[in-house]
Amino acid sequence: MSHYEMLDLHALIDVDRTIHEPARAAIMAVLFGVDSADFKFLLQTTNLTRGNLSVHARKLEAAEYLTIKKSFKNNYPHTEYSLTRKGRDAFRTYVNKLKLLSKAVNG
Repeated sequence: MSHYEMLDLHALIDVDRTIHEPARAAIMAVLFGVDSADFKFLLQTTNLTRGNLSVHARKLEAAEYLTIKKSFKNNYPHTEYSLTRKGRDAFRTYVNKLKLLSKAVNG
């Protein structure tokens, strides 16, 4: 049996496509490591443009993976992001599937 016959690609095929997009995976990875992060911090750590960060964050919010809280801080708009329990569970599952795939490929 060849290496490719033994390799189960279901982990890749079945991966959460909402998270799998690189910008969204980056946002999820940053937020997974903190309780919450503001727009400026996410902008700097992900290196996304303002527009990309906003669009991808809204997609993650629509999937109920994160919450977006808008307020004012010292009379300036302030946006805070945090993962929901569903988002944390989904990201953990996503990472575990990638680990399984990596292990299968690397032996």
